[in-house]
Amino acid sequence: MTERKAKVDRGHALALTRQCALLAVSRSSAFRTPSPVSDEDTQLMRWLVELHLRHPFKGSRRLRDDLWDEYGLRANRRRVQRLMRLMGIQALYPGSKNTRPNPHHKVYPYLLRHQTIDRVNQVWCTDITYIPMRKGFLYLVAIMDWYSRKVLSWRLSNTLDTTPCIEALEATIRCHGTPEIFNSDQGCQFTSETFTDVLKHHNIRISMDGKGRWMDNVFIERLWHNIKYEKVGRVAVKGAGRKNTVSK
Repeated sequence: MTERKAKVDRGHALALTRQCALLAVSRSSAFRTPSPVSDEDTQLMRWLVELHLRHPFKGSRRLRDDLWDEYGLRANRRRVQRLMRLMGIQALYPGSKNTRPNPHHKVYPYLLRHQTIDRVNQVWCTDITYIPMRKGFLYLVAIMDWYSRKVLSWRLSNTLDTTPCIEALEATIRCHGTPEIFNSDQGCQFTSETFTDVLKHHNIRISMDGKGRWMDNVFIERLWHNIKYEKVGRVAVKGAGRKNTVSK
């Protein structure tokens, strides 16, 4: 019962309806006693917390399926959502974007549409993402071969600038040769002349995603999901998840 509801007095000379209007509370809920959580929901909440700590990247749909697969319990999605809200837990999902275009940089067309990628070193792709830390962020850049899905090189930095991207690119070229096409998004790190000049020097064709087209670079986006939400985020949630446990 909220503080306002506690001030409503049935024995007062002022009508109850008028009291509720003055306190801006609903007449029907003025003396409503919240229903206690049932034993069945309590057990379900324990299972949801266990599943969430193991797989913090899973949302209500996948947790609903896991309840059936691991515990043999049929629960609809709305019930799972309601209990997740009650416990204050939610799936890890992508947040702020790091792509910051520079209007003065040249943007190159996307070259991979209708292309058949059937060999290594045909297409490389790159992207940059943030890794949340206790105080601030670290920025991770990676270069991947499209055909093999292998991460060829990566760099970690505490600044969101072009230097780590160039270092990763030059290291990859030294170790693996050169690709035919190099694909990136339109972030200022990859459209800068210092970065594109390295590609031009090695006669590499430059390709860039369309604006807002995350699917154009879907393989490295999937890599970020694996790293941030299934690996790094899983460890972080385990440390903080003790606060969300349900008492037995």
